Amino acid sequence: MTDAVQDHYPDAFAQCYGCGRLNEDGLRVRTVRDGGSWVCHFTPREEHRAIRGIVYGGTVASLIDCHATGTAAGAATLHCGDEITPDTVRRFVTAHLGVDFLAPTPIGVELELRATTSEVRENKVVVDVELSAEGKVTARGHVVCVEAPASLFD
Repeated sequence: MTDAVQDHYPDAFAQCYGCGRLNEDGLRVRTVRDGGSWVCHFTPREEHRAIRGIVYGGTVASLIDCHATGTAAGAATLHCGDEITPDTVRRFVTAHLGVDFLAPTPIGVELELRATTSEVRENKVVVDVELSAEGKVTARGHVVCVEAPASLFD
């Protein structure tokens, strides 16, 4: 798969600040399968700063959150035997987000978020994410994702 999972979200679900492809002011997280894991690349800019040269922790948490829900959507869709398409992609929201900040995350360098799943069910996926900058892990996330209720799309 060369498209990001989020490229297949329907328009009603593509408004998210973190991963919505239709949110021009958002982060636009893009989750792509890479072998046995899921990867996202993002380069933070000055408006993402906490203090000079360091990314705001809320931005780090948002990147982990949306990459995890994208990973969950992709993993659950494949788990159900479907290819990831606009008609089949499952949509997930966060039930639990835990982030460990291990070191300052620098602004202006490409970050890599690499996610793996430890539990995949049709409607629940547990995702672990490592965020690295220049080869150094600066944050880790543990995210429990659950399928988004249909009422979100009414």
